[in-house]
Amino acid sequence: MRAKVKEVSVDMWGGFKKVIREVFPNALIVIDRFHVMKLVNSSLNQLRLKLELKGLKNRCLLLKNYVDLTPEERRDLKLLLKASPCLSIAYELKEELRDIYESSTTVLRGMRRLKKWLNSALIVFGKTAQTLKHHLPDICHYFINRTTSGVMEGLNNRIKLILRQSYGFKNFEMMRQKLLACLFI
Repeated sequence: MRAKVKEVSVDMWGGFKKVIREVFPNALIVIDRFHVMKLVNSSLNQLRLKLELKGLKNRCLLLKNYVDLTPEERRDLKLLLKASPCLSIAYELKEELRDIYESSTTVLRGMRRLKKWLNSALIVFGKTAQTLKHHLPDICHYFINRTTSGVMEGLNNRIKLILRQSYGFKNFEMMRQKLLACLFI
């Protein structure tokens, strides 16, 4: 059964790859796009904190996708980015990376665009860009089937919620039934 697993989507933690290769020898390792974006967003936020831009409500504006911003938020973002050219470049790079994931239709196109992006991102994102460069082949596997670990992440969150709500259950079997029901809803 394990030999039939074709893809496994994970974050960039080093231990996963070793385990996956042992347990699922035929599986392609895909670095989850949401974990890549989370790492870039974290670096963008660190840059924002380092710049200490006072008086501007900016964290949410920077981390939200541009397409999801309201007209008022876009106006505020424009003011924020005008105040810091460095932050503006970092934000544009973050949005460009999101666009690479959204619009690259082949592995080759995705890899070319990611390599170009990484060359630009090294200056602004430094260590984060180096980390992504190190994982580039597995990041590019995303473009084969666009596999993510979103379903499993959601399932894990539901299980954690049930376990929190189950605190105080006197009957383990009742908690077990609730967890199993969660899996099939």
